[in-house]
Amino acid sequence: MGRRLGAELMSLRTRAGLTQTHAAKALSASTGKVAKMEGGWVPIRDPDIRALCELYGASDAEIVGPLLELARIDRERRKAKGWWNDVTLTKTMREYVPLENAATTVKTWQVSLIPGLLQTPDYMRSLRREWVPGDHPDQVEAFVTSRAARQQRLSEDEPLCLWAVVSEAALRAPEAEPAMLRKQLTSLLDWSERPNITIQVLPFGAGMSRALAGSFNILSFAEPGAMDVVFLELAFSTTWVEGGEGAAQHVRLFEETARGALPEAESRAFIGALIKGL
Repeated sequence: MGRRLGAELMSLRTRAGLTQTHAAKALSASTGKVAKMEGGWVPIRDPDIRALCELYGASDAEIVGPLLELARIDRERRKAKGWWNDVTLTKTMREYVPLENAATTVKTWQVSLIPGLLQTPDYMRSLRREWVPGDHPDQVEAFVTSRAARQQRLSEDEPLCLWAVVSEAALRAPEAEPAMLRKQLTSLLDWSERPNITIQVLPFGAGMSRALAGSFNILSFAEPGAMDVVFLELAFSTTWVEGGEGAAQHVRLFEETARGALPEAESRAFIGALIKGL
């Protein structure tokens, strides 16, 4: 969120034909501070956003409002405290987990893996050993513990709502140990019985879908007007899409994929048949 906010402010500044020195003077700050703001390295106060937008000739509510919302989410992310502060997480997950914890709904589309929030401990261990060969057992267990902690949101008094659409390829995992996979698929059936969890399967027979290009999560929040945040994770990089048409495109793609997937009851029957075949 900070990166996008900074980029938006920098774009407004450059379109106005102004320099960081002009911005610094308007804020009674140093150019170094402006550079940090535009780089997303520091939180930005609402008065500073309004002052900069006025300087850039962009004080209309439809411009300022979304910037203030970005700033609010960024500040909440930075100050959020929870179990994730006491465990070892990658830089990416340290940014993602507080947002997931604050979300009310997560929609996840997974091409090749069981969704992280629905993985069993043995499945998590198998993934970690494949991703980080030679990892120390303590680090493997730390990974499992942190991911299992995320699952607690699904069982709280006011639980996270999860809508997961999973490709058939993710469920088959041909190289997986059959007993581990059977336990994982059985766990999916158990999760699917909860009222706050929807699980659908996109079978091979559904044909070529645009969503097969890659997995993504969409995080939604309770606050009126709060923007959706989309998180895409690749092998060596991650991408954030925060609100706007980019997020809306992913929401439409998710809904399109869900319409092409099996309904809930048929998805449960499909998973049950896979279990019997193991």
